[in-house]
Amino acid sequence: MSTEAAARADFSFVRYAQCWEDADVLLEALDVREGDICLSIASAGDNSLSLLSCGPARVIAVDMNPAQLACLALRVAAYRVLEHHELLQLVGSRECADREVLYRRCRGVLDGEARDFWDAHPELIRAGIGAAGKFERYFAAFRTRLLPWIHPRRRVDRLLAGGTLKQRHRFYAHHWDNLRWRLLFRLFFSRFVMGRMGRDPAFFRYVEGSVAERILERTRHALTELDPAANPYLQWILTGRHTTALPHALRRENFDAIRKNLDRLEWHPLSIEELLASEPGLDFDCFNLSDIFEYMSDESFRRLLATLAGRARPGARFAYWNMLVPRSRPPELADMLVPDPELSERLHLEDKAFFYSRFVVETVEAGAGPQ
Repeated sequence: MSTEAAARADFSFVRYAQCWEDADVLLEALDVREGDICLSIASAGDNSLSLLSCGPARVIAVDMNPAQLACLALRVAAYRVLEHHELLQLVGSRECADREVLYRRCRGVLDGEARDFWDAHPELIRAGIGAAGKFERYFAAFRTRLLPWIHPRRRVDRLLAGGTLKQRHRFYAHHWDNLRWRLLFRLFFSRFVMGRMGRDPAFFRYVEGSVAERILERTRHALTELDPAANPYLQWILTGRHTTALPHALRRENFDAIRKNLDRLEWHPLSIEELLASEPGLDFDCFNLSDIFEYMSDESFRRLLATLAGRARPGARFAYWNMLVPRSRPPELADMLVPDPELSERLHLEDKAFFYSRFVVETVEAGAGPQ
């Protein structure tokens, strides 16, 4: 996270208990290779852990919110001491009779700060740590308070069963896209309601135009063009768990590779600027920048992107999301960063975390990295 965003937003609690960004498109964009050094926004930790599955030399995760780093620390502990099915139970992807038993096994390998945080919040453990954030509670309010007024559970289950492209479009048009859906969706995902219940109001500082209309169009894409049966993000929003799909970091086939490489992951309670200042000789091959540029002025964005490009090795890859604020390589960095619009657009269309308006992939020009 950047210094400007931290100056305006409240980072004293868990804002995101999951990474609401699709690691599948992230990994394809970054093309992480063995020996790479990756800079990653920590958030809840899922995507920083996904980077480990590719065998990089180091993944350095940063976040200015200690509660977010506590989420990452507990996930790392879970990969160390739990089995795969137990990890899913702790997160909340699967039912569990007693998550506190699982937490006690993880507790012994947590650092003091993370241990103190989770000891103070046993209710978050009991509910599943993937539900511990303000953003997840916002989705839970939509799921439990609003959705039953729009669609019965059997219709939700039918939507999540997926089907062919033609079947999905037909179901959406004839059974899902009714007047109540459109009206209540626009209300709940308005700038005002989302700012109070979901994201920090400061995150909308640079947003123009209708928030709800843009998210509604992206939701239509997710419910028709993409297969709901393969979309873990949509499944959690509508049911509060993962039903027939899991995010990359939680899939069984990635569990062992992540566990094997845990010692290559480190995390720091710093802004990106502070991290760069603390390690002046360190340069990077991959940048998972989440949607941090959304929360800063255009001037701050340009300055930070230029700083990062100056700390990138030749051929380094940048990946970041736009949700409501357009950000991409400015003209003054044309001799350093090369956009990949075709890859960006294709991955955006495949993005299962569907509410973003754009996915940006850029590469450092050969010879333009650190001298």
